[in-house]
Amino acid sequence: MRATMLAAPGVGLAGPQVGIGLSMFVAEDPGSLDPETAEVRQRSPMPLRVVLNADYTPATSENVAFFEGCLSIPGYQAVVARPREIELRGQDLNGTPIAEVVSGWSARIVAHETDHLEGVMFLDKAEMRSLSTNTSVARFWSQPSTQKAAAELGFTLPSGMLM
Repeated sequence: MRATMLAAPGVGLAGPQVGIGLSMFVAEDPGSLDPETAEVRQRSPMPLRVVLNADYTPATSENVAFFEGCLSIPGYQAVVARPREIELRGQDLNGTPIAEVVSGWSARIVAHETDHLEGVMFLDKAEMRSLSTNTSVARFWSQPSTQKAAAELGFTLPSGMLM
């Protein structure tokens, strides 16, 4: 699964996406090379992790919204509001329980992949006015935050969100 994820290229992949009938995902993120983007999105490197039987709940009421894509729907992205921090539960490959708080961009990745295990796609949670091709996102909406996209496309960002 890791090889498939990296070849796509992607930062996460859930078993059901590739026909594996297990409740599992892999995730790995090199982080952002741009310091401003890394700060605004709280995107620091996340080493490879494999999680079985994952589940999460919001660890905060604060949501943040950014463009998000999916290897199952290639070529498109949309703005998705997700909790800034989540409480992840599951097991590692050895069956050792996982119970931890994950924050920032890593929380977005983990929540996205965990949603796949429940049959939820990012478009189910997306601000549909923001649905754009990857080319359009790169050309018009590649700023670290989604404020410009929200203003010009006419959708509301989560209240209290500074992004």
